[in-house]
Amino acid sequence: MTMQRDVHDELRARLHEAADAHQPNRERMLARIERGMAGQERTDHRATRPPLWGWARIVSATAAVAGMLAVGGYAVASAVKDEPPARQTVSVSPAPVESPQATSRPPASPEVTPSSGGGEREPDEPSSPPSKTAKASPSGTPAADLLPATDDTENGPLWSDGSVDPHSNDFWAQSNVTIKTSEQLTALTVQLRIAQTGGVSSTGAWRSPPEDDFALTVAERDGFLVYTWVLKEGRTVPKGEWVFAGQYDHDRGGRDAKDDTYTVSAAWDGEEGLVGGDFAAHDDDEGDS
Repeated sequence: MTMQRDVHDELRARLHEAADAHQPNRERMLARIERGMAGQERTDHRATRPPLWGWARIVSATAAVAGMLAVGGYAVASAVKDEPPARQTVSVSPAPVESPQATSRPPASPEVTPSSGGGEREPDEPSSPPSKTAKASPSGTPAADLLPATDDTENGPLWSDGSVDPHSNDFWAQSNVTIKTSEQLTALTVQLRIAQTGGVSSTGAWRSPPEDDFALTVAERDGFLVYTWVLKEGRTVPKGEWVFAGQYDHDRGGRDAKDDTYTVSAAWDGEEGLVGGDFAAHDDDEGDS
């Protein structure tokens, strides 16, 4: 008994000595704690998965919202369907009604724009160079009545002359009718007749009096290209010298103007008279009186 007790006492003493000598390993303890906590987190993560009844609740809520939207859409469609569509009207222009006078009116006489070589000029200004920018085709309407031909270049206050412009060439020409009057004219008609010698066609016309004072007709009559200027009613031509010119193309080569003529009809102070002639050269002293 005594021996056994001594053994226990000796063992107890050694255990106390070992306990006093033990130094805890702090790092190992912390590592063990961290491993234990990590294992617990994985266990908790698996335990927090949503149960099946949670998904069923989400699906039910979604179906309820979709149903409400469908019912609302149906109600809106029904309300729109019940309203009758607005009536639309389309304006249609009435069919054009042809006037009975539309085909009975004669076409207006064509006005011929003066060429760039024409325009207003003083009697002593040199004649204009050829210009083809104001081409005018002969009118399809009947020309003014042909005035009677005459060889009298002077009559009362009137004097006249016909000449081919010096700027004419092998393809183009201009014929000038010059008149002088010592009285104011209350009526005036100037007619220029160009014989059709081949390829003769109008390219324009001009006059030195104001353009708005005259009506111009260009037409082909009896083998002639006829230019006719007529003073408008209520207009007058003052004293002075005036030029009326017709421009035209012709076949290549020098053109013979021997068959070209002109006539001028005028009225002044209650009297009337005619002058006219051809396009042959005249002496310079003619018409000086």
